[in-house]
Amino acid sequence: MSVSALWDQYGSQYLLALLTTWKLTALSFGLAFALGILITVARVGPIRPLRRFGDFYVQIFRNIPGAALLILLVYALPYLKVLFAYETCVLIATTLIPSAFCSEYLMSGMNMIDRGQIEAARALGMRFFQIIRRIVIPQALRFSVLPMTNLMVATMLTTSLGSQVPLNPRELTGLVSYINTHATGGVTAFVISAAFYCGTALLIGLAGSRIDRKVRILR
Repeated sequence: MSVSALWDQYGSQYLLALLTTWKLTALSFGLAFALGILITVARVGPIRPLRRFGDFYVQIFRNIPGAALLILLVYALPYLKVLFAYETCVLIATTLIPSAFCSEYLMSGMNMIDRGQIEAARALGMRFFQIIRRIVIPQALRFSVLPMTNLMVATMLTTSLGSQVPLNPRELTGLVSYINTHATGGVTAFVISAAFYCGTALLIGLAGSRIDRKVRILR
């Protein structure tokens, strides 16, 4: 099937799938970002059990395959009498994994901060959470703009996990599977979805580069 014929038949569904992918990406990245900050604070905090939990969390979710995590959420949790909607399972999977990488990027950003700033803050009597909130996290975020941009692109690609469960509406990869199940879309169906993925990644990259130029700390 040609691109024009495929678009004539499934164009509206492609646009809906693109919006679904954008929605999942925005929700997953926002939740992963917030969770990543919390995990990072726990990893550098004064409470040893929280530091160990943070490190354990990162090691687990940085190394577990997304498909394996989704299978656990969809098929294993029901045996424990824990049931989530399919979209919720996808959202959880696409949040937990990026949050671990978010924490790693923030830790790298923290390593760029001059230790003298921390010592000066302590000398002024600032407490741990004041130092984290006013000095450490803001600068770590400014150092981590480009890695976070890459993480957002990776999160968008991770939303393709939604193709493994019956989402309604479908995301881009799930729509390709649907088309090739009900018609002869073939490679063309993948090409259209790939174009949307690439276009979205390009927009994210351009936005990230512009933000980085504005907030970059010159040394």
